[in-house]
Amino acid sequence: MNADASTTPRALATEAVHAGREDLARLGVHAVPLDLSTTYPSYDSRGEAARIDEFAATGARPDGPPVYSRLDNPTTARFEDALARLEGAESAVAFASGMAALTAVLLVRASTGLRHVVAVRPLYGCSDHLLNAGLLGTEVTWVDPAGIADAIRPDTGLVIVETPANPTLAEVDIRAVARSCGSVPLLVDNTFATPVLQRPLEDGARIILHSATKYLGGHGDVLGGVVACDEEIARQLRQVRFATGGVLHPLAGYLLLRGLSTLPVRMRAQSATAAELARRLAADPRVARVHYPKLGGAMVAFEVYGDPHAVIAGVRLITPAVSLGSVDSLIQHPASISHRIVAEGDRRSSGVSDRLLRMSAGLEDVEDLWRDLCEALSAAGGARPVSVAAVPVPAPVPAGRDAVVRSPSTQPAAR
Repeated sequence: MNADASTTPRALATEAVHAGREDLARLGVHAVPLDLSTTYPSYDSRGEAARIDEFAATGARPDGPPVYSRLDNPTTARFEDALARLEGAESAVAFASGMAALTAVLLVRASTGLRHVVAVRPLYGCSDHLLNAGLLGTEVTWVDPAGIADAIRPDTGLVIVETPANPTLAEVDIRAVARSCGSVPLLVDNTFATPVLQRPLEDGARIILHSATKYLGGHGDVLGGVVACDEEIARQLRQVRFATGGVLHPLAGYLLLRGLSTLPVRMRAQSATAAELARRLAADPRVARVHYPKLGGAMVAFEVYGDPHAVIAGVRLITPAVSLGSVDSLIQHPASISHRIVAEGDRRSSGVSDRLLRMSAGLEDVEDLWRDLCEALSAAGGARPVSVAAVPVPAPVPAGRDAVVRSPSTQPAAR
């Protein structure tokens, strides 16, 4: 991590603004420098060769000036340092996309002969497909959380959960799952919650995955992925990234670092809007079921009595599009788009019904969003049978409650 990083515990909101930037005043600049160089001059070929050899042997970040941007980039490194601080991790390694990040983790584990993965559905549709298709030579066993311990084999290299899950927002008890994993590393996809709502390393996870495209960037204009973990795993990930080329562009690293600075503010505001929409949807006779996590968050999913495709076609303010986490609200039909690649039977058994819609609440006024949803729901038709009562949505935990970021050395040991 950045040698200038503070070791004094600071609130998450403070860390989000300052992490990865501690050396700027010493450098005589205020804004983060954007380094777009692909290569770097060096008149010391022997010294450069020694640093490259050291990286090849250990995977540690090279000391001294940069060598080549596929090896390391100063701007991207700032984002990695900042995200590691927010998650309470030793290190973080950034990639060109969330799927590139997951691919690298699977390759690292498979390279040690541990090709078996235990996973809990639902996961993001492309993550599900990557595991199920065995494209990287991995084998997956799908279980519910209670079945994790029994599914672990001598060649199990990883346990994967996503909580809250995409798209049903189902939650798992990370601490309980970590106990079930024993010595097998637990990977938690923390894309939906972000470190504002939960920090899985504190509950025993060893690896955290983010599609940084979503809330970390927060504006729908940058593609990226990142893994937060201990330095041992980070070194292996850097070597895979260098060999496979799935590097994050420096401009993306710059935008993601800027996105982190407003992450707590955005998550709190968007979560409040999503919670209010969930409450109203639960009372609406046109809505059959609402999914909203106890943890809170800016995502809400709901099943309609009418035609879900008509709801998508009927919105005017909300953008009908895949992805999530932007400042503008998005809505999509998972069975048609994000989870289309998952077999129909597997989709339905994991709760992804054909009537399910997933909405990412943005920063618009909640009344404007509700008006748009109401008009779209009316166009879709359908209503709750008289004999069926509305199911209230549980009140979520307040977003970002007095979080304090501590250095990894002060975090509880992984269980």
